[in-house]
Amino acid sequence: MAFDHPIVRSSGHLIGMRSFSIPTHYRSELIGRLKAFRKTQDPKKKDLSPTLLDLGPVRFLFARHFGFCYGVENAIEISYKALDENPGKRIFLLSQMIHNPEVNADLESHGLRFIQDTHGQMLMDWSEITKDDIVIIPAFGTTIETEERLKAMGIDPLKHNTTCPFVEKVWKRSAQLGEKEHTVVIHGKATHEETRATFSRTAKGAPAVILKDMAEAQLLGRIILNEEPTARFNEVFGKRCTPHFDPVRHFDRIGVVNQTTMLATETQAIADHLKQVMVKKYGKAELKAHFADTRDTLCYATNDNQDATNELLKAEADLALVVGGYNSSNTSHLVELLEQRFPTYFINGEKEILNAKEIEHFNYPLHKLERTMDWLPSKRPLTIILTSGASCPDTLLDRVMLKVLGMVEEVKDPMEVVDGLIR
Repeated sequence: MAFDHPIVRSSGHLIGMRSFSIPTHYRSELIGRLKAFRKTQDPKKKDLSPTLLDLGPVRFLFARHFGFCYGVENAIEISYKALDENPGKRIFLLSQMIHNPEVNADLESHGLRFIQDTHGQMLMDWSEITKDDIVIIPAFGTTIETEERLKAMGIDPLKHNTTCPFVEKVWKRSAQLGEKEHTVVIHGKATHEETRATFSRTAKGAPAVILKDMAEAQLLGRIILNEEPTARFNEVFGKRCTPHFDPVRHFDRIGVVNQTTMLATETQAIADHLKQVMVKKYGKAELKAHFADTRDTLCYATNDNQDATNELLKAEADLALVVGGYNSSNTSHLVELLEQRFPTYFINGEKEILNAKEIEHFNYPLHKLERTMDWLPSKRPLTIILTSGASCPDTLLDRVMLKVLGMVEEVKDPMEVVDGLIR
């Protein structure tokens, strides 16, 4: 089952400045060069201003940071290496390796099969898998229960483990909180693979509860302060907490961790709110005994992408295109930010741009596809924000940009303009 895609070494990231080998068809001739240019100009990533690509009648604004992160590139490298080194063997992905349909479809085209869907529902029976098969753990990680099941089948779950090190950092922090007898409050989506994995590992050593947003954090705060009956806790959080959770006892000491792809500012706001709840209950002098500072569990890539997107909000633009998988949590939060100021369209790729009059896009809050007419303004010059989530290949943005350019007359050659910028 060896694959025939050429490989390219990617640029290094924060962890030891490591680089990765991933198929070249995930790399971009246009946007990749712009990224490399910005990195050369600003190696310490201090300048969050967007990159402008002026093509005459159309101008594209790119966020300073977007696209594949360390964890995603690591997962792709391990998966393709497993394909290359195990010809003839059956290879399974525990679930979607990352939340991008293009990448997952590409892996499936090489014979990989998914064992579960993104919510943990089985797509095949465990009995179909043997000890001679290879099972790849996705970048989100997996639960202790699933790891134990694989071990019982004679499969080493760590041999092809693509779990993002930033996810593992959250697990380590949760374990530390448990050792200090803190209850762990997890800000995340309860059905998301990463949150399920974090909850499973946290529950091994500490009481835990999952909350999804600030409204639930505020409710939790009122329960902690006895401003709401404890029955309310069971009503709202009963299916998202560890067994035998006692809201009277277990909120004496707390710490907040997050699903690494959540909106970083919301996680921090939730932690700040619960911190003030503990101050109100126990007094400022006793805060350290009851509330743990867990700011360090926020993922660098989530922070970078969201900070860069916030910088885009200061720009003048006519619309925004956000590219990524519709089940991608980190991408959805970029959409949330941009739609505060601009008409924003969340698309998988260029195929959703039907023509200059009509676009198909995903309404994330309603979880449904919609079609919008007259989405592309006739004004010239037209300024379009173009960005993507951490699981989206840059090549998809190339294709989206070229699709838009094909609908506008007298645009400059993008490759020539990029060449002019980086000279």
